[in-house]
Amino acid sequence: MTELSLPAKAYLLACDVAKGKLRDRRRAGLLISGAALTDLVLRGRVADADGRVAPTGTGPTGDLVLDELLAEIEGETPRKWKWWVRKDARGTLEAVETQLDTAGVIELKTGRTLGLFPSRRPVVRDPAVVERLRALVDQALRGASPVSDVDAGDAALTSLVAAVELRDVVPGRDRRRYKERIEELSERGGDAVPALRKLFKELRAVRASAAASSGGS
Repeated sequence: MTELSLPAKAYLLACDVAKGKLRDRRRAGLLISGAALTDLVLRGRVADADGRVAPTGTGPTGDLVLDELLAEIEGETPRKWKWWVRKDARGTLEAVETQLDTAGVIELKTGRTLGLFPSRRPVVRDPAVVERLRALVDQALRGASPVSDVDAGDAALTSLVAAVELRDVVPGRDRRRYKERIEELSERGGDAVPALRKLFKELRAVRASAAASSGGS
């Protein structure tokens, strides 16, 4: 893997490097799915058509995960962005995970929790890679340059991690402080970003409801 795709970068930012795991696989799945769609937007392979994802380019992207997603989009009836972000988010996460493992970026340790439940734990081989990605997000969010001068990929990555509230990368206080800048960055990331934000809010509401029900039982 000569250059990391946007979903690969999102995956690495979702990793807890010290503990060798993903902090929240469901959150990470939505993030990576949204990042894959956004990457296709930035590459000119898909675009918005009346609120739905439409293929616009031809030929492979050179990335197996993105090519598989693009083939699915081309073979499916037009669907909304939210539908595509949600669709097989876990499968997309695992495909990116396997891709990074094969490329030697991570070492994927598989096993079973309590001897029953399958587990996948990523060990990032070079933590400096993650630190560089964090620095790119930090610069995009807090830098003095106008949003128009921020690299489109960095703008997309920043708005994506903010959308799923990846607190270790973009803390809550920064999401509030830089709310307008995040919105401007999101506009450069395409329609997958607002769809991802809505899905994550739904996920958060479901979890809150489940926690309240558990506490009241």
